[in-house]
Amino acid sequence: MFPVVRNALSRLQVRSIQQTMARQSHQKRTPDFHDKYGNIVLAGGTTFCIAVWTYTATQIGIEWNLDAK
Repeated sequence: MFPVVRNALSRLQVRSIQQTMARQSHQKRTPDFHDKYGNIVLAGGTTFCIAVWTYTATQIGIEWNLDAK
């Protein structure tokens, strides 16, 4: 039974390699929205998040109790 399993596994690996190569050959050639604006959107979201948390941490009157011993 071992040769049967080994044969089946080798066929599965060959198929997955062939499928991967076929997917890579069908890649889109023109950039889409994420290619054009992905990093800008990510940086904008990060900046917004940091700004909101900074405002929240400094302006709403939370008592941080940093002098605790």
